[in-house]
Amino acid sequence: MSKPSSPFTKEQLLPQEEKLEIARQKGELYIGIPKEIYFQEKRICLTPDAVGAIVANGHRVLIECGAGEEAGFLDRDFSEAGAQLTKDTKKVFGCPMVLKVEPPTLEELEYINPKTVLISALQLKTRQKKYFQALAKKKITAVAFEFIKDEDNTYPAVKALSEIAGTASVLIASELMVNAKKGNGLLFGNISGVPPVEVVVIGAGTVGQFAVRSAIGLGANVKVFDSSITKLRRLQSDVGQTLYTSTIQPKNLTKALRRCDVAIGAIRGNDRSPIVVTEDMVEKMKKGAVIIDVSVDMGGCFETTEMTTHDSPIQIKHDVIHYGVPNIPARYPKTASISISNIFTPYLLQIAESGGLEQAIRFDNGLKNGLYFYRGILTNKSISDWFDMSYSDINLLIF
Repeated sequence: MSKPSSPFTKEQLLPQEEKLEIARQKGELYIGIPKEIYFQEKRICLTPDAVGAIVANGHRVLIECGAGEEAGFLDRDFSEAGAQLTKDTKKVFGCPMVLKVEPPTLEELEYINPKTVLISALQLKTRQKKYFQALAKKKITAVAFEFIKDEDNTYPAVKALSEIAGTASVLIASELMVNAKKGNGLLFGNISGVPPVEVVVIGAGTVGQFAVRSAIGLGANVKVFDSSITKLRRLQSDVGQTLYTSTIQPKNLTKALRRCDVAIGAIRGNDRSPIVVTEDMVEKMKKGAVIIDVSVDMGGCFETTEMTTHDSPIQIKHDVIHYGVPNIPARYPKTASISISNIFTPYLLQIAESGGLEQAIRFDNGLKNGLYFYRGILTNKSISDWFDMSYSDINLLIF
């Protein structure tokens, strides 16, 4: 009886070696950095040093002339670092990868080529549905840098800018106590024989922590309020000294606000910041006291705060000086630019090393978390819920 014929050849039946991925193809990046046109936005995503590191790795960077001037970086600095410069805005937006601080306007989106990779802030609360529709139409892949997560599950960009905002809030308060019309002429500083400045910080997150550090460093007496005992405990540990801490209870908070010279609000909510300090509590504060509401971009945690600008930053209500500028880090564009650049550069080199953004997000869940559009398909549930748009899970789109 003859053997049944096999559908395989003898060679095909021999054990085969397993094929493993041993190296990913490196990709060459061509990055465009346009000049920021948003009101009072002076920051830039990459410093000349960062551009030098990226160019040294075999990538190209095209920068619009004057993009770094407001942050203290001249065109010559970028040119010497290896960047190409152009006055043609459309050419910059025509690069395969576009890097911005602020999200592009609808006019700027017109300049972007289909299938471009866009990395910028998203600022969800300021977006409109037509912005996302424009991204979908051009099949753009977009990453929001405030959504990118680090290895320790924190948001590095948000944390860095919060550090600046926290430190700056104390420095701004020290200026306003002297320079504002109704300022009470007090100096931050532990002067012998003079009672120290009293500071109340509401919120024990990153902003609160850096505000506390700066205030203590300048010799102030600090009281911290937060509804989370865990955050208060962590702040005590990080600052390394015993502080007055309290949960947010109206009686204790009102008492502290009555005595304080400076009150800093740094509490954020999911949709808007909770109003912790009522108008009645503000009325009871000292004449010439200063309120810095860092969370004003999320609605503010002082009932009396209104949004102001860097050009006209204060309002006086009930004889209390209110500072309500939403984008405090933009006041220090050079520091903020260096901070953002330090976060962006390793990610850009990692994207190139992986062979492009698509490969990078397969291997980096933190970067994947920042992705909100993939080839024109919405991949972020928050945006989907906010604007009532359909979305797809990124894990189903990338295999």
